[in-house]
Order: sequence, then structure tokens, then C-alpha cells
Amino acid sequence: MEMKRYPNDGCCERLHVDLCVDERTPRHGILELLKKLRPEWKPEDIQIKAFTEGITNQLMGCYVGSLMQDPVLLVRVYGQMTELFMDRDKEMEMFRVLHKHGCGPELYCSFTNGICYEFVKGVVLDDTLLRQPSVYRLIATEMGKIHSIKSGETGNSSPVLWSRLSQFLNLVQSSDYPEQQKSSVHVEAPSLKLIIKEMEELKTHLTHINSPVVLCHNDLLTKNVIYNQEEGAVKFIDYEYADFNYQAYDIGNHFNEFAGINNVDSSLYPSCELQVDWLTAYLESFKWFNGVDSTVTKEEVQELYVQVCKFSLVAHIFWCLWALLQAKHSTIDFDFQRYAMARFNYYFEKKQEFFGMKLP
Repeated sequence: MEMKRYPNDGCCERLHVDLCVDERTPRHGILELLKKLRPEWKPEDIQIKAFTEGITNQLMGCYVGSLMQDPVLLVRVYGQMTELFMDRDKEMEMFRVLHKHGCGPELYCSFTNGICYEFVKGVVLDDTLLRQPSVYRLIATEMGKIHSIKSGETGNSSPVLWSRLSQFLNLVQSSDYPEQQKSSVHVEAPSLKLIIKEMEELKTHLTHINSPVVLCHNDLLTKNVIYNQEEGAVKFIDYEYADFNYQAYDIGNHFNEFAGINNVDSSLYPSCELQVDWLTAYLESFKWFNGVDSTVTKEEVQELYVQVCKFSLVAHIFWCLWALLQAKHSTIDFDFQRYAMARFNYYFEKKQEFFGMKLP
């Protein structure tokens, strides 16, 4: 097992361990990693807890003693074939930038098929916490902080949305689509012809909306938010999709996630009242971190509200294509094809209402 250090934009070195962790029997590979990262830990004392929330990768917490009281190191093993559509170098760059700004954990190292990083203390958000004003305002404030990070630290600042959608579409088209994959019941796959038609219509519609391009998380589902009640703070985790994108897309994508994953329920999309309160907290934060007067007007909130509703639509198409790719390649026990259809249906439920909105 070889260890290498790579320069990381002149800021600090990135450690890489030349080792592959078997996703089916990971303990041996993880213990080899810990010999390098935590040599003081005795192998016989090391405990490994698997976290089951993820549907892309495997995540495990490693510790000696107590999970709640002692230091924990996280090991994430990438999902099968995710290298087809993930930029792992970009992900590690996002780790560095967000950690530098106090927005994310420290990245300890990468290895052949994964990464090791710092455990963020707190609880994974659930549907109840997501709707508590004291919590969702923290989320809005944290997103405003991340969106204020300038492009000079990350290189290219062009919005990634349309290029990623094209990439996903090309990968789906080049696979054996529409072969049925891992669906618990027969679920019809969305029509690629219809997906392409809707993508083109969305791009034409959204091109005329002047949403700022900012540094976005791009995947802020509930399980990617850690809430620390003692500190009164939240932190976002998992930066596989983090990159520059449209401000309204990142917020709209988060609002979509109120509907859940296992059983997508579009009726859980946040109310207008919740969104207005959320967006007000967000704009106050975004302005403050950009060094301008943080006073927010009703007109500003209304404009952002309409932009968010419209950009939320394209997020459904994104995750629909993602799920079709995962249905083909993933070994994780999840009904991806059913999820793809649920997101496509969710899109059509909202399309007429959101398309018809007029900007103030």
C-alpha cells in the first residue's frame, strides 16, 4: 500500500492512499487505511458502524470507544460505476474550499475508490426538523454563506446545470435503456423522448431568468444536513455534486426534497408561507456575507420565490436521469427506476403551476 501527496491548488497537500476497499467486505481495507491515518488505534479495538441513509455510496464511521463521545473518522466507499458521472477531483476541491470557510469537514485522504474525512457532530435531519422554523432558518443562513464564496478559489464558475444534464442524458442513452432494473414491482420507465422534449423546453424557459451563478451544494436532501442542537448550527455534507450553478436551482432542489426519497409525496412540497420565511432568512444571510445591507424587501423575496419555483422543475429532470443511471449500475438495494418515475411525475404535477408564474 503506497501513500502519495498531491498539491492542492497551492493551499495544502492532499494525501492519497493507493488502496481499494471491497464494498462487500470493507473491514480489511478500512483497517489498512487506519494504519496510516490513525496508527495509535489498535485494530482489535476499532469499531465500524455502517450508516444506511445513502443511496449512492456506502458510508461507515470508524472509532475506538464510544461513537457519541470519542473521535470518529468517516470512510465513504464510492458506488459502482459512479466514476462515469462524478468528478472526484472537483469533489475534493469542494471539500478544501468549504472546510477553509468553516462550512464543511476536513478531508483526511482519498483512496482508490473512496475518501476518508472528519465526522460532523450532530443528528441527520429528519422530516420534522426540516419544517421547524428555528432549523430551516439555519439551513437558509448556511446556504447563503456558501453561496457567497467567490469563484476565484475554485477556478471555473460557469453554471454546471446544462452540461451535467447533457452528460447524464448521453450516459442513459448509451446504456441498455429501457431495460427493467431492480424494480420491486413493474414500473414503466420514463420516455427518453419525452425527457429530451421537456429538457429543451425548460432550457428555453429558464434561459430568460436572471438567477445569479453561485457556489452550490446541488444535492441538499435532508440526509445531507447535520443539525447540532447544542451549538444551534447546521452543516452540509457530501459534495459530490457541489459546483457553480444557478442560485435558484440550489434552493429549488432543496425544496423538492421536502417530498422525501423512499416514498415521494409532492404534497409535502413546502407551503408558500414557509418558502417566504425561508427565502427571507436566506437573502439576509446572502447579503450579509457579501458585505451589503442585509435589509430584505418583499419584492426581492417575491422575485426569488418565482425563480426558485421555476428552477425546481429542472431538478426533477436531473434526478430522474440520475436514477435511471443508478438503476443500471448501482449495487445498493434501492428501487431507482421507481424513484425515476416518481420524480418525473412530480415534475408534471408542478409544471403547469410554476411555468405560468410571472416575475415581478
